[in-house]
Amino acid sequence: MKKVMFVCTGNICRSPAAEAIFKKIIKENSLENQFDIQSSGTSAYHIGELADGRMRDHGKQRGYDLTSISQQFDSKKDWENFDYIITMDESNYRSLRSLDKDQKYTRKLSKMTSYCIVHDVLEVPDPYYGGAEGFELTYDILEDACNGLFEKLKR
Repeated sequence: MKKVMFVCTGNICRSPAAEAIFKKIIKENSLENQFDIQSSGTSAYHIGELADGRMRDHGKQRGYDLTSISQQFDSKKDWENFDYIITMDESNYRSLRSLDKDQKYTRKLSKMTSYCIVHDVLEVPDPYYGGAEGFELTYDILEDACNGLFEKLKR
């Protein structure tokens, strides 16, 4: 089983959206029993909360159901439990690298945009403080990257 963890800052916008998108791709390919897909945040701001309502609404319009509950990345277990730990931006990437003091897990860590096929961007923008266009752009990038990730993992 391949275990994938998507990580953003508060685990209420980008990473739960990536989780929902990737789960849908996996389900459409009848591979649910071959993947464990979760998301978390680098901060504890929103532990126990559902994804941001705007993120859920924009996701629903695209056919995604964001049902995960916010949790914080747990360096005591998540490094060991997950095969792929994928961050949404440079800040998230640096935060997790700093938790990997001995660089034992560096090979598991990557940036979401490294899987993009269409979009040429360095980060998945955080739509939290923006308007509807920001949420749509975030979904566009995440759909692209999730499809790229799926192509890589099915090889």
